[in-house]
Amino acid sequence: MKHPRHHPSTKSRRRVAVVHDWLPLYAGAERVLEQILHVFPEADVWSLLDFIPEGERGFLQNKRVATSFIQSLPFVRSHYRSYLPLMPLAIEQFDLSGYDLVISSSYAVAKGVITGPDQLHICYCHSPIRYAWDMQGTYLHEAGLTRGVQSMLARALLHYLRLWDYRTAIGVNQFVTNSEFIARRIGKVYGRTAKVIHPPVDTESFRPNGQRGDYYLTASRLVPYKKVGLIVEAFAKLPDRKLIVIGDGPEFAKIKRTATANVQMLGHQEKSVLVGYMQGARAFVFAAEEDFGIVAVEAQACGAPVIAFARGGSAETVVPGETGWQFHEQTAGSIRQAVLEFEDLEFDGELIRRHAERYSTPRFRRDFSAFVESEWSNFRGVGPPSPRDGRSLLADLSITPRVALGQ
Repeated sequence: MKHPRHHPSTKSRRRVAVVHDWLPLYAGAERVLEQILHVFPEADVWSLLDFIPEGERGFLQNKRVATSFIQSLPFVRSHYRSYLPLMPLAIEQFDLSGYDLVISSSYAVAKGVITGPDQLHICYCHSPIRYAWDMQGTYLHEAGLTRGVQSMLARALLHYLRLWDYRTAIGVNQFVTNSEFIARRIGKVYGRTAKVIHPPVDTESFRPNGQRGDYYLTASRLVPYKKVGLIVEAFAKLPDRKLIVIGDGPEFAKIKRTATANVQMLGHQEKSVLVGYMQGARAFVFAAEEDFGIVAVEAQACGAPVIAFARGGSAETVVPGETGWQFHEQTAGSIRQAVLEFEDLEFDGELIRRHAERYSTPRFRRDFSAFVESEWSNFRGVGPPSPRDGRSLLADLSITPRVALGQ
């Protein structure tokens, strides 16, 4: 499968391909993809599937995306994750032989594209496949696959994915990732080092307005690992503190049933509404173990301190006593104690804002561009010695070809 349109770069006629796992919607990984395409507007885009509507393709620069055979399979739009067993095969069918530089944006299988020795492959790895590695137990538990025949089949599939995932890491020349936390995971899983370039945060849209309210805020998709239920449980024991919850998802009804009178659940809200609540929040509460945690930085960009779980990306982006506070256990009691400790501290909204600006979109574009161009220069400057170089080396060592061959 070749890309339907192929445009060589005007920069030394370098041909660039950007490969993304899948495109059902615009979310966190797609923000990174969007900025990679700003850095490399000449790139062709490849993805296992693409269901982004015509009116929402601006982040793709309205490019046509080359997709895999999975795009045409039954019920794929609503059940694409069910085709996970086919995804390694599908990504390997992409014919990228016409490109000089391949950039994969990968949190599942995109890094597994096949490239040759004369192609530079740089992978922005959002994370090794979480559910196949250290978070396998969590995902199996949440899916109800801890025992029985289906559990055995799921574990066998994940075992196969681990073998494939490890093997395909060899084909990546250089890894880039979003946090020191994921860099350590890459080191543990692949035995490779990774350059940390934090993902872009829209600090222009998320800005302070100089006002702080008396409520606490959390915002997230309501799925189990986000631990929003624990935050709501914690505030049930803090009845004189108000909590606002923004977000929707499978756990919405379950969490709402446990919410006390001081907890207001607003469901999904537009970005402008979210910004307004962040600008007025006394603090933003964040309980997930995330790879990076963009929403916690967005809150800081609005000048709001963050009370965060001290693991994952937020352990790096929230500075205790300066831009927020941390708790060390994912329990309601630990969150509640952190809120009480937080209230004894004072914070400077302008300092918090300046800290968040370290993660801005222009900074990402600058750092990612500089890294790729440096690696490109190094890659193009290294090659096998020419025949003349070889003869010179033998001459310098005073070794004739006959002697070198053992004749």
